[in-house]
Amino acid sequence: MGSSFFYRRLASPLHATRAWVGALWIVSLTEAALILYHPLVLLALLLGVLGAGWGARVGARLSRSLRTALIVAAPIVLVNVLVSRQGLTVFARLGDLGPFGQGNLTLEALAYGGVIALKVALLILVTALAGLAVDPDELLRIFRRFSFRSALTATLATRMLPVLAADSQRLAEAQRTRPGGAPGGTRGKVALISAVVGGSLDRAMDVAATLEVRGFAGPPPARGSAVRPPRPSRLGFSARAGRTRAPRRAFSRHDLAFVASALAVLALATVGRLAGIASFDAYPRIEMALDPGTLVLCAALLTAVLLPFCDRRGIDP
Repeated sequence: MGSSFFYRRLASPLHATRAWVGALWIVSLTEAALILYHPLVLLALLLGVLGAGWGARVGARLSRSLRTALIVAAPIVLVNVLVSRQGLTVFARLGDLGPFGQGNLTLEALAYGGVIALKVALLILVTALAGLAVDPDELLRIFRRFSFRSALTATLATRMLPVLAADSQRLAEAQRTRPGGAPGGTRGKVALISAVVGGSLDRAMDVAATLEVRGFAGPPPARGSAVRPPRPSRLGFSARAGRTRAPRRAFSRHDLAFVASALAVLALATVGRLAGIASFDAYPRIEMALDPGTLVLCAALLTAVLLPFCDRRGIDP
């Protein structure tokens, strides 16, 4: 249970793609969620992300993130209704609120808060899907070419999160098995957090000592020094090391499908935003396009997101 929100290799088209392809697909969904404001289009993207989660076999875990997103979205709507004063359609009057002025609750503020909450929920789901279906180790291995130590630090931090989650569950279970039971309320939570933080610091010292013994604490070899990594020859193996290099991984049909899906989502979102196909304005009055172009854009985005999951050949973990 401690690793239920972290990556695990599964038999799905998204898991079968390269990490950078999956990251590109996630970025396209994020870009579409950020630049589009029409509620129907955002709902179509939300359905697409949920469908992608079931296609990637992480739908049950993604539904838990949806519950968290709904908990976060509710205060956003409430705060926007109470704070915003730009709408013209008043549905409730709270009277004089002192320094906050007249407490007029408007329908436009409610609609705009709902749109922002929907965008935040969509971003939470997209981020959760990225953590569940995109291999973090393979993704960080790409950045190793640019900054090895930064990539190593990010990899270690990513790997420590499931360990800390498992530690917290074990400590909570140990508290419940005590004769007096676990302390309730804030006291029990503070004791649990203190134990987890203390254990994480001890583990960090052990990892740092291990890396220092392996030579990661020393400076990198200077240019022109005698210690250099072996250079691969034209035959595909190193004459100095005597071992062959791993062959390059060819592009699969799933890589091509998700690249095409990402480009399609980016193009549809950009064109819809620039051309004003799915226009939405909350202030001063709600103006929302409901023409056939908006419906076509919703259907096209939903199809572009879900179409790569139709091909399930060659997805063995």
